[in-house]
Amino acid sequence: MKILLTGGGTGGHFYPLIAVAQEINNLIKEEKLLPATIYFMSDSPYDSEALIQNNITYIANPAGKARRYFSILNFFDFFKTGWGIITSIIKVFKLFPDVIFSKGGYASFPVLFAAKLFKIPVIIHESDSVPGKTNLWSGKFAKKIAVSYPETANFFDKSKVAYTGNPIRKEILQASPREKGVEYFSLENSIKTILVLGGSLGAQKINDQVLGILPKLVEKYNVIHQIGKKNIQGVQQTVDVILENNSNKNRYKPQDYMNDLTLSMAAGASDLVISRAGSTIFEISSWGVPSIIIPITESNGDHQRNNAFFYARSGGAEVIEEVNLSPNVLLAEINRLLGDENLLEKMKIGAKSFIKTDAAKTIAKEIIEIGLKHEK
Repeated sequence: MKILLTGGGTGGHFYPLIAVAQEINNLIKEEKLLPATIYFMSDSPYDSEALIQNNITYIANPAGKARRYFSILNFFDFFKTGWGIITSIIKVFKLFPDVIFSKGGYASFPVLFAAKLFKIPVIIHESDSVPGKTNLWSGKFAKKIAVSYPETANFFDKSKVAYTGNPIRKEILQASPREKGVEYFSLENSIKTILVLGGSLGAQKINDQVLGILPKLVEKYNVIHQIGKKNIQGVQQTVDVILENNSNKNRYKPQDYMNDLTLSMAAGASDLVISRAGSTIFEISSWGVPSIIIPITESNGDHQRNNAFFYARSGGAEVIEEVNLSPNVLLAEINRLLGDENLLEKMKIGAKSFIKTDAAKTIAKEIIEIGLKHEK
């Protein structure tokens, strides 16, 4: 059986594919099926190490972005998309997989175009409450559609939709024990810890707000801050000035990028997470850590805002919209939450109630079932 994964461009698209691939391999071993050959086709391998570790073969294929704002790059990417469609038709035909699993996004469009042309079975997954353009289009011919939010089913043919939740890799599904996280980051165990996440690229607006209150934060808390590889140098220079003579400067732990181990350790040590409203929400929920969610103002279909408030209804998070965001507002909310032990306990329960830990396995089972039928 040959399985082709596609998607990418962001960790929110890529890592759920890895989680599903892990469960495919596990199920094949459990059910004593013949080994499957798994491929990943996209414009970038994104994380080559993760592909190698999970025996996934990368197939490069160009794809162009369709930006919602004016950019000269849209002109060039139009031709890149056209070329990507041509090359994907050739490559998909040569491979001719038994089933294709797509996470959507611009990188998956050429592959899905070829899948539609050759009538190859397709399963898609939508992480957000409002689907992206590629998933809306491919949902019309997909065999099955998995969604992370129940309300997303309204955008598709409900007879094909399953509310599975979001696939999470086993390496970060559970947070490490607190004592290990404290030791890993050399934190002060007697005070609470805040984890600031901005995704793999960082979040400039969140970074700016945190830096604006950093001296006050380190007075009371440890701060683990994922800054983003592109931002680390500039932020570090600013921090060196802000905390130059601060006796608590060692409480601040900047990180450019967090691998699986680092993220698991940070999650275990943390009492509060500050994050955007992408797929990270599901990781936070799996850890059972209270959070402050700050959605991006302008996102496709306002999906980040919808994601944030849907999650907040579980009781696991509070939402601060960017229009209301300021250093003082953020600091006040941090102090309010971390100063109320009863509220924190309720939020932990709420966070845990939101997650579906078997999402990857549920999707993997469907992929194998459809793939085996097509193989015959």
